[in-house]
Amino acid sequence: MTNRDKSGNSNRHPVFPIYIWVGLGLISIFWILNWSLDGLRTHWGFFPLWLGYCLFVDGLVYYRRGTSLMTRSLRRYIGLFLLSAPIWWIFEGINWRLQNWIYLGVHHFSPLEYSFWSTLNFMVVIPAVFSTVEFFSSFGFLKHNIHGPVIRPNKPTTLTFFILGWVMMLLMMTWPQIFFPFAWLSLFFILEPINIWMGNHSLTRWTRRGNWSVIITLWLGVLTTGFFWELWNFYSYPKWIYQIPWGDWIRIFEMPLLGYGGYLPFALELYAFTHLVFGLLGNKNPEILNFPSD
Repeated sequence: MTNRDKSGNSNRHPVFPIYIWVGLGLISIFWILNWSLDGLRTHWGFFPLWLGYCLFVDGLVYYRRGTSLMTRSLRRYIGLFLLSAPIWWIFEGINWRLQNWIYLGVHHFSPLEYSFWSTLNFMVVIPAVFSTVEFFSSFGFLKHNIHGPVIRPNKPTTLTFFILGWVMMLLMMTWPQIFFPFAWLSLFFILEPINIWMGNHSLTRWTRRGNWSVIITLWLGVLTTGFFWELWNFYSYPKWIYQIPWGDWIRIFEMPLLGYGGYLPFALELYAFTHLVFGLLGNKNPEILNFPSD
């Protein structure tokens, strides 16, 4: 048996799990194929490449902590894949209005083929982000309080957040050429109050005491994942490209530098979305990510 402390860390000597090598193999094979083959290839190569990333990072987490997303609950881990696609389709729906990113090579697919491949590839978003977040949470400097603004889950605050979220959504949909960045803010401002009102897990568990360590960890995880998204997309086909009305300067791969800032609230939205769904399914405090308690 393995002894674990209250934060879920293992006291035994860490070992590399077998699946970390499977993940590394998938990354190596499909990264090479995606960047070396001609013609269409990314639609079938994207999922195994990112599955490899998820397995590799989850294995690193297990090596460092003796616990990980997959080893704590395989059923819940698979559920994150199933949840990921419909959540990303919501952002695709918002982008239908904004047109901030488009996909090159879409004309090669029928609507049914496009829906199938897109849904399959959207399934890796949440597992990739959350696995990377857990990796960063294993470092000691993120286990201590990082002081920031105090945000309490009281009625005035939650109501203000909720109203601001809908205002941002309205502005974004009415004047997308100006307010398109609200695509990465509005949903969190709407969802976080709903989670609080429903009694679901929320980030105010930490921010009510001014502890922003969890939010910083989410940001580090999503920025790292975003870097690899943009890196592996660069020589892909089909691929996405960005076309934004302002702020389009200093591109890192296809993404403008300012665009990476959108990943920060995106991590918070994924956290809120996931806990909303788990709450609706009857699990109000699922402890999906292994963060220190409040």
